[in-house]
Order: sequence, then C-alpha cells, then structure tokens
Amino acid sequence: MSSFEQMRANVGKLLRGIDRYNPENLATLERYVETQARENAYDLEANLAVLKLYQFNPAYFQTQVTSQILLKALTNLPHTDFTLCKCMIDQTHQQEERPIRQILYLGNLLETCHFQSFWTSLEENRELIDGITGFEDSVRKFICHVVGITYQTIEHRLLAEMLGDPLDTQVKMWMHKYGWTENEDGQIFIYNQEESVKPKNIVEKIDFESVSSIMATSQ
Repeated sequence: MSSFEQMRANVGKLLRGIDRYNPENLATLERYVETQARENAYDLEANLAVLKLYQFNPAYFQTQVTSQILLKALTNLPHTDFTLCKCMIDQTHQQEERPIRQILYLGNLLETCHFQSFWTSLEENRELIDGITGFEDSVRKFICHVVGITYQTIEHRLLAEMLGDPLDTQVKMWMHKYGWTENEDGQIFIYNQEESVKPKNIVEKIDFESVSSIMATSQ
C-alpha cells in the first residue's frame, strides 16, 4: 500500500466530525498534500479542508502548501477544483505571494486556452512545479480534451506547440491514446462528425383526456 493510500484512510477519519476544523490537525493534512504531490495522487476534499483551516487560522498559513494545492487542482482540469481553491485564498496572499500569484496566472492561461503562452510562462518558472509529479502530463491530458471537443482536424505542428513542444514520439503517444490519425500532409484527424451524430427518436405521449378537452374547446 502506498503512503498516499495509508494516509487517505487516516485523513478520511480525521475529516469526519468536529476535528475537521481543529488547527492541530494541520500538520497531518499538510504532509498529506505533500504526499499527493510526490505520488501523483489527489484528494480535493482534504485540500479544501486545509484552505478552510487557513481561513480560520491566518497565522498558520503556508505559502508552499497552498501552492501545491493550487497546482494539484490544475491537474484536475476541466473540473472546477482550481476555482474552488482560489476562492478560499485571501486576496492579500493572491496578490502579494509570488508563487501563488504566478500559479493563478498559469491557471488563467489554461482556463482561457492560451496553451502556448502557458508553456512559455511555465518554462520561465520551472521551480513552481518542483516536486509535483506528473504535472505536465496532466496538463497535456486537459489540452487533448480541449482539442478533442474543439477541432475536427489540426496541424501536427500546432498540436505539438499546444502540448508544449514535447518529443515527436510523445506527440504520437497522445495521438494514439485518443485514437487520432495523421495523413501525409501533417493533418491530424481529430473528430468524425458522421460517426458521432446519432439520430434521436422523439416520442410524444398525449392522453385521451387532453385530446378530448382540446376538441371540446374548439367546437
């Protein structure tokens, strides 16, 4: 059993009842956040509990832990975890704590689909994701999700740029994962409209009483 699984059971018990709001449990919860980052695992409920305890006890606030929570929330896009976490962080910390401010900026770039700008900014701030195992691949998974619902075809070069210009073998790995194919001109086929469109049978049921009342009023 991994460290994450062992801690998850203990944290689950800790979060039930009044102990959820006991600041003495922060040390345990903060170690749990670090374990999530290290083992590429995720527990939104526990992370929100940490941010709530920081709200109740501002003196206990930890910039590093909060940064890890935000980065882990980004790995779960397109779910709204990042917005939930952001709303629980005091504006002062958002504006004055550099790592938090920078992570919020990265999150905004991802949420607005400015993927090339995201990778450029991330490259300039690589230290932000130190210790966050699997962060880049989680982001690429989200980008592929966006591409899958947006494009029918996309140029190989553009897809590579959106994925942060990884090795060509990695681009092909993501294509294979989602069943995308490429022709000789470098066009990647994303979406088959004909295969996805399914006719819907619409059945309307009208009972006799409804018909008879309409006929009576029309006489």
